[in-house]
Amino acid sequence: MERILITGAAGIVGTLMRPRLRKDGRILRLLDIAAVEPSSDDEVITASVTDAAAMAEACVDVDAVIHLGGHSRENSWEEILSVNINGTQVVLDAARAAGVPRVVLASSNHAAGFRPIDAELPADSSPRPDTYYGVGKAAMEALGSLYHSRFGMDVIVIRIGSCFPDPLKLGKRGLTTWLSPDDGARLFEACLSAPSPGYRVIWGVSNNTRRIYSLDEARALGYEPKDDAESYADQLADAPDPSGVAAEYVGGPFCTAPLGHYNPL
Repeated sequence: MERILITGAAGIVGTLMRPRLRKDGRILRLLDIAAVEPSSDDEVITASVTDAAAMAEACVDVDAVIHLGGHSRENSWEEILSVNINGTQVVLDAARAAGVPRVVLASSNHAAGFRPIDAELPADSSPRPDTYYGVGKAAMEALGSLYHSRFGMDVIVIRIGSCFPDPLKLGKRGLTTWLSPDDGARLFEACLSAPSPGYRVIWGVSNNTRRIYSLDEARALGYEPKDDAESYADQLADAPDPSGVAAEYVGGPFCTAPLGHYNPL
């Protein structure tokens, strides 16, 4: 029986992925500080990713960790440091100590937010964060690299564009960044099943007509996206086009949002 630990299981991505990652022969162990509604076969742990003892317990008898836990938008430096950066180190160290062979880390396009928009931005482009949140994701990527190089863990970093039921929430920017929930599940399954991936950084987006992100690295792991945000383009015909800095950089409006303040975008 395969057991997958999902941190941040009550969050947006965790909620979308849980039903899509359940299958025969697999147990999902769900960890979050918020309440999670499990299926009959799930295991639930109510704890923070910053709690070393709880994470040590959560990693026992686990085959892989999908680390989604942490603040999902801009926050104060203190919160990003405590939860997103220190919390990631706690998760990775617990996985190392328990002998978990593989960890999938949910990074973000905001780790490279100040990269100029290009037709095919490689997944392993060096970080250019646009916020404290982006700095936290860049630190996550560095920690993943460290734990692979030091301890031989397979670590796959997914720089997620935006994973929502549809791309409409983000306006026309969503036509570029969208990762459909079904493609998200396909991507996580590829990350869980690819043989001996080592350390990889990949983009997490669907095969969008307007995407600016390379899918070569994700496809090398077996990911084959089937969705395209362009199917929603007609519903966004009257939405304004991105302009100024938001049109120049990968991070869009995050590049001008106030540092340290929650950004609902």
